[in-house]
Amino acid sequence: MTRAPVASLSAVTHRYGPTSALSDVTLDIPAGCMAGLIGPDGVGKSTLLALIAGVRKLQTGGATVLGGDITARDHLRACNHRIAYMPQGLGRNLYPTLSVTENLDFFGRLFGQPEAERRARISDLLKATGLDPFPDRPAGKLSGGMKQKLSLCSALIHDPDLVILDEPTTGVDPLSRQQFWDLIDHIREERPTMSVIVATAYMEEAERFDWLTAMNAGKVISTGSPDEIRTAAEQPTLEKAFIALLPEAERQGHHDIVVPPRQSVSGLPAIEAQGLTCRFGDFTAVDHVEFQIEPGEIFGFLGSNGCGKTTTMKMLTGLQKASEGKALLFGEALDPDDMATRQRVGYMSQAFSLYGELTVRQNLELHAQLYQLPIETRAGRIAEMLATFDLAEDADKRPDGLPLGIRQRLQLAVAMIHAPEILILDEPTSGVDPVARDGFWQHLIKLSRDDGVTIFVSTHFMNEAERCDRISLMHAGNVLAIGTPDELARSKGTDDLEEAFVGYLREAGGGAGNDAGDAPSQTPATALPGRQQDPHPPFDIARLWAFARRESIEILRDRMRLTFAFLGPIILMLTFGYGISLDVQNLTYAVFDRDQSAESRELLESFSGSRYFAERPAAGSTAELDARMRSSELAVAIEVPPGFGKSLLRGDRPEVRIAVDGAMPFRAETTRGYLQGLAVSYMSDQTERLYGRPFDPSAASVETRFRYNQAFKSVFAMIPSVIMLMLVLIPSMMAAMGVVREKETGSIANFRSTPVTRTEFILGKQLPYVVIAMLSFATLIAVSYGVFSVPLKGSVAALFVGTLLYVLATTGFGVLISTFTRTQVAATFAAAVISIIPAVNFSGLLIPVSSLSGGGRLIGLAFPSAWYQQISVGTFTKSLGFDQLWHNHAALAGFAVLFIAVSVLALSKQEK
Repeated sequence: MTRAPVASLSAVTHRYGPTSALSDVTLDIPAGCMAGLIGPDGVGKSTLLALIAGVRKLQTGGATVLGGDITARDHLRACNHRIAYMPQGLGRNLYPTLSVTENLDFFGRLFGQPEAERRARISDLLKATGLDPFPDRPAGKLSGGMKQKLSLCSALIHDPDLVILDEPTTGVDPLSRQQFWDLIDHIREERPTMSVIVATAYMEEAERFDWLTAMNAGKVISTGSPDEIRTAAEQPTLEKAFIALLPEAERQGHHDIVVPPRQSVSGLPAIEAQGLTCRFGDFTAVDHVEFQIEPGEIFGFLGSNGCGKTTTMKMLTGLQKASEGKALLFGEALDPDDMATRQRVGYMSQAFSLYGELTVRQNLELHAQLYQLPIETRAGRIAEMLATFDLAEDADKRPDGLPLGIRQRLQLAVAMIHAPEILILDEPTSGVDPVARDGFWQHLIKLSRDDGVTIFVSTHFMNEAERCDRISLMHAGNVLAIGTPDELARSKGTDDLEEAFVGYLREAGGGAGNDAGDAPSQTPATALPGRQQDPHPPFDIARLWAFARRESIEILRDRMRLTFAFLGPIILMLTFGYGISLDVQNLTYAVFDRDQSAESRELLESFSGSRYFAERPAAGSTAELDARMRSSELAVAIEVPPGFGKSLLRGDRPEVRIAVDGAMPFRAETTRGYLQGLAVSYMSDQTERLYGRPFDPSAASVETRFRYNQAFKSVFAMIPSVIMLMLVLIPSMMAAMGVVREKETGSIANFRSTPVTRTEFILGKQLPYVVIAMLSFATLIAVSYGVFSVPLKGSVAALFVGTLLYVLATTGFGVLISTFTRTQVAATFAAAVISIIPAVNFSGLLIPVSSLSGGGRLIGLAFPSAWYQQISVGTFTKSLGFDQLWHNHAALAGFAVLFIAVSVLALSKQEK
């Protein structure tokens, strides 16, 4: 049957640096069917799907999707309304803190659905997927299968013409996989014109697709229906057919896995769980699990997502403390703090957990040292591991650039470096291609049969479970059954282990969700009015509000961020207000009076009577004075020479040695001014006492009066400056995490695959942080008046408008940082460092901007803080209003527009 293509690729090549993900791919994918891309990780499936979805920018070649050029901006915008894209990873496009309903409501808002239609579609989708009992459960607390169902609901809420699913069932248990595909089949029955393109690494589920493309090393190696591919390869199964289609060099040495019979070994069990229980608060993850594993046995662990397999394995390695029960290794209780116990166990986690910055050899060397292998045998053992696991050619390469199969072999080599008697492997082959998977299992079988290593392995692949000596089925923290694969299959009256497994889960209540036969008679696609055909506006406030609303919900549920946003500025204001002062008072001093005359005592009394100086015990020598200054006990040291009084009475000019601590130049300069004032006052008093009239040291005198801050207290200048600092530091740091967090979690795909524009996305992400910053500003004003008694003398409106413009600029700066960085840590540090330097040094906080010259002045004027500093200080202390500050407001508005505009331009709608 010939179908028109829903997507056509012509000579498409795509590279990531030196790595070629796609190489001259030409492909027509038929419409109106279930089309599949099969192949292991790293062959280009995800890149190809991203190009078709329009979320990744095409480098070379051509791509036609839904009848138009996907590189054309107008057609891409139209495709954003017609394509549903579900990225790889469990719930990767979901928001963990949002509930099931809130996630779906967010996607409905992105596609402009009215509230009544949105509610009806959400209700129907939840019923169709069996999620209706959990509308208020956060997405982060769903099992893997439930997350994928919710992701599918999010993709289908707008009735797409093309659904693109990137490995939607990787890491999902067999029952949830079956329910997922039954749901897809039912929806396709209701909407036969809808096209579905799926990437998968599970060959058995690819059997149900209408049309397949087999890929390897960025190239298409075969296309056609499953029957056509099997026939062309002359193989009975798709997995064998795929292996046969690979180049000879890649399948060289591959042969069918044969598991020799295990020789029974007498003695104590290698692993024993006795009532093993683990609780996290009120949640019981593992509930009184019991089993025994014999020495040298390959024991498989199967179960639904979130059933407690990983937690059980961690308790058996000592990585997780058991709440109840015992874990025994060779009859002895597990002691996680005993190095001898750890020497007997090798553990391989589900995710790659080695060091990407180290080479393969360096990772092995590191773990050899950690396990305290003798130095004389260490090099030989590393060489043995490199040879045993076929890693010699890649020994000096970093694992980040290696295929997944090689990385998994490296993890196994690291787990075996210390020759453990027990090997615990948590889903070690998830996402690995069939050839690499079979090679991996050949190593396991050899370790078990030849070396007597006990292997405890979890998996979702049924063909792997059939290679185990015995398997345990687990659900909801409980063991359902233990036995050989044949025994468990026969207990359910079948020869198919997967069918038996699904039967056990259904009996245990793990069959949440409807089968195709239980699905509602109408899906949302037909039960409600279809998609609006009117042109969509280039800017939609509803889409902007969808992102702003979602960001606000996430912030409100993150207590740490809320605390940082509101208490952080208050704590820093209190710290700065009380701890940082430019007032120079209570300067400690000590005296070494070698004269002991009335004149010297009168001189020293002028110091003791001043509020600027605080007297300390007198010194007994010049050396003592110097030592006390070096220890920072004294700020001023006074030494009066012998004969000071007599010399003064004779009319001479006696010298008094006064040493000032110059480590802080500002304080030292102010101290010198105080000393000069005291000297003039002392001389005037002496002249009046001797001659009956005061001494006039100059022809004219200068009386200093301060126009503002007459009390000359630092707090009146410091508090407005602290407000300036807090409104640049905290808002920019928080906003800097907005976009980059979406990059890290993968939910940035929602921006790239939906109709939302760059401007709507940026403003939607920024708006909640602007509101938070303004609320924080209100609390700072309250603290400044209530705690520090600093009144606001100028225009409240001028300060409020200036603050709003300043906050728009600082949050815009944070968002701009977020568009360039790749991690939240990098974004936070960049925002903090880049904003705080000009805010402290070049804003007028320490030195007026008008006094700066050259580069310093340019830096000050090129950042918003200098302009807002004048507004903050001016309205607080100088009673200024709009008439005097309007140019500062204009400058801040310019900064806000500039930062937001650059952020919009820097953020690409397509991944490059």
